[in-house]
Amino acid sequence: MQNFFRKMALAGGLTFAAALTACGGGAVGVGYNVYDPYYGDYHYWGPDEVVYYNRWLNETHRHQRDFRRLPAAQQHEYWTWRHAQPAAPPAAARPAPPERR
Repeated sequence: MQNFFRKMALAGGLTFAAALTACGGGAVGVGYNVYDPYYGDYHYWGPDEVVYYNRWLNETHRHQRDFRRLPAAQQHEYWTWRHAQPAAPPAAARPAPPERR
């Protein structure tokens, strides 16, 4: 009888974990706001900002690293570079919109 309850608890836990994973997998466009203290504005850190950040990493020959973990001096360098860029990311770098049916 005790073995039955253990198996049921395990099955329930696995089902619950699978349900949580399935519900969160479809999130699209999730990002966060990043405050730029040097220019006193906020930037939405989403797919478009990642395009700029990856370009900056490439141009400055840096390795991939979460922006939030960069030292303050490198974040300042990024924001200075970022404010000198055009408002929209290059069209070739933007993902194609999904087809509508």
